[in-house]
Amino acid sequence: HELTQAVGTRYRAACREEKTQILDEFVRISGYHRKHAIRLLCSEKRNRGSGEPRPQRRVYDEAVRQALIVLWEASDRICGMRLKPLLPLLIDSLTKHGHLEPDDEVHRKLLAVSHSTRDRILMPTRFSFQSRRAAMPALPALAAVNAAAFTTPLAGTPRPDKNSSVVGVAHKRVAASLQLLIHFVQ
Repeated sequence: HELTQAVGTRYRAACREEKTQILDEFVRISGYHRKHAIRLLCSEKRNRGSGEPRPQRRVYDEAVRQALIVLWEASDRICGMRLKPLLPLLIDSLTKHGHLEPDDEVHRKLLAVSHSTRDRILMPTRFSFQSRRAAMPALPALAAVNAAAFTTPLAGTPRPDKNSSVVGVAHKRVAASLQLLIHFVQ
């Protein structure tokens, strides 16, 4: 370690011919591979093994996190990538109806956050809801959803097999999500 520091200082200050001689000498003494020796000698002294975590630079504060949770809940807890196109509409609607009051900085950050970061911010909240989601009772608003309005196929698209229970459950879930979203937007 001390040898590396002493030789490294000399190596970094040397010209090309001297570097070759210093490197040959260092490899012969240390037994390191030539490429590894170059990396050691070229690098400045760093405190790599201090065990202290690097200070995190937080871009999105607690206000952004709380607003994102409200938006995520209003969109029926969809993933960050699918939430992105809905954000402008949801922010406007929830602000208009008094459910969300973001200042300009929070509004700008909500629209700028990537879907990966959005999912990372929501991860603790998502895990806290995950265990309760299966046991949650159906919301009264969802019980009154007219699923037929959302399950009619577009012109030219084949209807799914009515005997498939997976398709039927999926259609009801999509219909319920859309109805809830429309309710929040209005």
